[in-house]
Amino acid sequence: MSQLFTSFRLRGITLRNRIAMSPMCMYSAGEDGLATDWHLAHLAARALGGVGLIITEATAVEPRGRISPNDLGLWSDAHIAPLARIVRLCQSQGAAVCSQLAHAGRKAWSATKGQGSIQPVAPSALAFDRDWVVPHALSQTELDGVASAFRAAAQRALAVGMDAVEIHAAHGYLLHQFLSPLSNYRTDEYGGSLENRARMLLRVIDAVRQVWPEQKPLLVRLSCTDWVAGGLAIDDLVQVARWLKEHGVDLVDCSSGGIAPVAPPTEPGYQVPFAERIRGAAGVPTMAVGLITSPEMAEEIMRNGRADLVALGRALLRHPHWPLDAARALGDDVVWPKQYVRAKLV
Repeated sequence: MSQLFTSFRLRGITLRNRIAMSPMCMYSAGEDGLATDWHLAHLAARALGGVGLIITEATAVEPRGRISPNDLGLWSDAHIAPLARIVRLCQSQGAAVCSQLAHAGRKAWSATKGQGSIQPVAPSALAFDRDWVVPHALSQTELDGVASAFRAAAQRALAVGMDAVEIHAAHGYLLHQFLSPLSNYRTDEYGGSLENRARMLLRVIDAVRQVWPEQKPLLVRLSCTDWVAGGLAIDDLVQVARWLKEHGVDLVDCSSGGIAPVAPPTEPGYQVPFAERIRGAAGVPTMAVGLITSPEMAEEIMRNGRADLVALGRALLRHPHWPLDAARALGDDVVWPKQYVRAKLV
């Protein structure tokens, strides 16, 4: 059997394979943040297609933290029931489901460059780019509310029935804004050194771990480089990953960029070295993501120990049943949904 189709255990859950669906904003929720029938069809299709772990799109922990007005939310109990039916269906088809909890910070309302109904917030009053709204710099008292919002959203994710949660600390959103010296000019204990700049992320992790069950895994998505001179680099994130492990994080989802309007490289697998480096240097399981498109590429990453999971994005948008075809390409005989077995090629 290929390594890609071996199971993988994270705390109390066992994934059927090493394939994850990367979180991707779909801009299809209502302005109230509620999941719709569209999300049901979208996510369930990937469960039927054989994905081991489905990570939902960035799900805002408070209204002002949405990337766009049509992103999912978990800031209210009203969000629980619509998500719960989706999770139940995906789990019934063999997939584990993870909620990505997020706060966009100064990049909220990006469709209109921050010009939403609520002023965006950030560690410092620095706009993301020209023509973007200058955010409100969060006071220390207001940081209490942010940590509480993540904790409350994790409690709701538990009520939904999620198997795992992922804290979004990448792509230039709020927790990444605290981490990066390009966006954090604070002079209190949340700014300056890397240890100080990581303080808010670790505080959120601790708040979530207070309510997230011991047997359920906690993931964090990091941008492993800012792709800008003077910004975060991989050595910084190795240290952050070590701290995350000490605070109860089970896997680091290794992405990059987003803190500045700079285009990253675009070659296949360009972020895999980040997952490999953090896995080896920090001793924590990792997930590789970024233009991983072929079964052979995914298998090479697994077989050579470069990551523990691979996350696919666009490849799964193009082909919801990518894992089933990948298994055949790699010579594995995996279980198909019984309704589809008549189409299985042997």
